[in-house]
Amino acid sequence: MEARRLTKMALLTALLCISAYISFPLPFSPAMVTALTLVATLTGLLLQPKDAFIVFIVYVLLGAVGLPVFVGGTAGLGKLLGPTGGFIFSWPIAYTLLSVFKGPKKSFFSYAWRSLVITIPVVYLFGVVGFMIVTKTELWAALPVVMFPFIPGDIVKCLVASWLATKIKI
Repeated sequence: MEARRLTKMALLTALLCISAYISFPLPFSPAMVTALTLVATLTGLLLQPKDAFIVFIVYVLLGAVGLPVFVGGTAGLGKLLGPTGGFIFSWPIAYTLLSVFKGPKKSFFSYAWRSLVITIPVVYLFGVVGFMIVTKTELWAALPVVMFPFIPGDIVKCLVASWLATKIKI
């Protein structure tokens, strides 16, 4: 890999780690509102699919081995196998798919609708199912805890990331 490509990957991995600290809890949910989803969407839009996949695998592995890179400075296998672990496992898939299907044209509308229809459903599918398995919660009890309150913010973050991706010259 050339130095420029590796540098982009390293910078976006670092931004993922940093953005996980920009978060706040909701009193009724184990999931947190975080800037991580904005940076994850940006990563999927800025990198080629293979590079995006590598960035997210590296990020998950960093957290799995104990570096505090997950939301709120958490880490470890306990976090991966806990109530919100499904969200973490979704990222290499969701944001690599976004990178694959982002389209050849660098435009806000193209990026925005693709990020909304690809990442949000995939992330919530993994996240809600993971939450239900770990907590033994029924679907209709899980949705208001780990999905419904977060959708408006995720839509805004997808839109902001799409706008930023059209402005960043990489």
